[in-house]
Amino acid sequence: MALNNTYDARPQQETAVGAGVQLLLLALLGTAIGMGPAGWLTGLAFAFATWAVLARALHRSCLRSFGPANRVTLGRATLVGGVTALVADSFESAPPVTLLVGLTATALLLDGVDGKVARRTGTSTALGARFDMEVDAFLILVLSVYVATQLGPWVLLIGGMRYAFVAAARLAPWLNAPLPPSFARKTVAAVQGIALLLAGAELLPRPANLAIVLLALGSLLWSFGRDVRWLWRTSRMPAEIPAERQMRELELAAR
Repeated sequence: MALNNTYDARPQQETAVGAGVQLLLLALLGTAIGMGPAGWLTGLAFAFATWAVLARALHRSCLRSFGPANRVTLGRATLVGGVTALVADSFESAPPVTLLVGLTATALLLDGVDGKVARRTGTSTALGARFDMEVDAFLILVLSVYVATQLGPWVLLIGGMRYAFVAAARLAPWLNAPLPPSFARKTVAAVQGIALLLAGAELLPRPANLAIVLLALGSLLWSFGRDVRWLWRTSRMPAEIPAERQMRELELAAR
């Protein structure tokens, strides 16, 4: 038992360090822009929630090492925490768009780095993949909240769609089945962040931003619709279906 506790200690310590770095970033942002109560409270809530959820997940997974890939993802989560605080603060005062765009762009550029690091170091884990996905999803949600203040509440559909899917899966367990890898799905997910970043930067005229975000939403609806259709069809297959046909379905869905 003592040996297991030793293995758990180092990953837990790294999550605590991550929370400390998050607090440092919030302090720097607060000093730079005079962040108000909304930004501080939201940033602190994000830091605590990230630490608590990640610490619990690490304890349950019994990982012996946090791993280099998870460190990259934790760094991205720290940036997302800063973006979250700035977006919350924007409801009280004019947001520092340059700073917001800089943090967001860095977080988006680092997306995919953690996956490459995990593969090169042989440290890919289910926890790491889930951690990466949740950071991505939350960043899209926060960006959609920010852009919704400019283009309208319909933009929240982009940030809320993944969470609506998770909620629906509780009522329809067949939605929890694993999906085959898909380059199209990854591309559509990446497009959401880029589109919302462009709209949030307000570098283009409003009609152009509107068109960009509408195209992003359309592609996301298509992607989710295709996945739901595949999951439904797979759930209706009889148990005795030949393995060859199952593999063919997976290959078709991955295109």
